[in-house]
Amino acid sequence: MKLSDSCTIDADVATVWTALLDAEVLKACVPGCTEMVGSPSEGFEATVVQKVGPVKATFKGAVTISDMVEPETLTISGEGKGGAAGFAKGGADVRLEAAGDTTILHYNVDAKVGGKLAQLGSRIIDGFAKKMAGQFFENFSQTVGTPAPHGSDEATNEKKKSWLKSLVG
Repeated sequence: MKLSDSCTIDADVATVWTALLDAEVLKACVPGCTEMVGSPSEGFEATVVQKVGPVKATFKGAVTISDMVEPETLTISGEGKGGAAGFAKGGADVRLEAAGDTTILHYNVDAKVGGKLAQLGSRIIDGFAKKMAGQFFENFSQTVGTPAPHGSDEATNEKKKSWLKSLVG
């Protein structure tokens, strides 16, 4: 399965680069991650609990970071075993691009699964992989980026309510 996309993060390139290499930030951003230890130079060890369709598994695996050109590009590679559920392995090429005070993070992901997971079919696996990538980058953007000004959600909700009232009334 291959997936390419990008997201804009409300932080400068140096901040985003540092966060990509931080075990605590990665643990907070990977959906279902219960443990993440290690360093960029030695690699990370992770434990992730996920449910894919009817299959729930705890994956234990290793993540390595290579091809680093600070603060522009890096490659993240990982492999995890989920016991009877099977395995997942893959990698992501990440490129950071400065855009004023924000950073555009581009990624190309290539992932493979085997065992019971592979029996679920490519439609379920591809949908799950896209959802996981989307959740990770949304979490990463919220964790690393500058929080929205206080009260902005209330203003947005008020606009939605007034738009809905004009439609109904």
